[in-house]
Amino acid sequence: MRISARADYAVRAALELAAAGDDASLKAETIATAQGIPHKFLEGILGDLRRSGLVVSRRGGNGGYRLARPADSIAIADVIRAADGPLVSVRGVRPPQLTYTGPAESLLPLWIAVRANVRKILGEVTLADVATAALPDEVLGLAEDPEAWTNP
Repeated sequence: MRISARADYAVRAALELAAAGDDASLKAETIATAQGIPHKFLEGILGDLRRSGLVVSRRGGNGGYRLARPADSIAIADVIRAADGPLVSVRGVRPPQLTYTGPAESLLPLWIAVRANVRKILGEVTLADVATAALPDEVLGLAEDPEAWTNP
């Protein structure tokens, strides 16, 4: 699985909004500077997050962006899907739409299992969890495995 720059930037922008609090609005320039995200690219991402109902925007001197609902009700998966589409695909196709034959036939349940695990982690971890450094124990346990940090 690859996390695109667009998905990474979307999550980082949403985390800036989560850290700012429910009532605070941040300008795109502020988010871009804080996270080192190209401003024009971020504007497009924020538009996607707004259209998906994850953020709201207000124009004017006191305007900016804020989360549309509390950070503890927005999963990381929600942000990635809004920015990039499905969490897991194979050649751009969702796993249930694939068919294999012969010795490759059992690839389908493998891809489905990979998707289920990605969904489990990204669907259960919220913006609030990450913004407050309160990741679930299961996630921390996976990250503590030294093998998780190596590139085979």
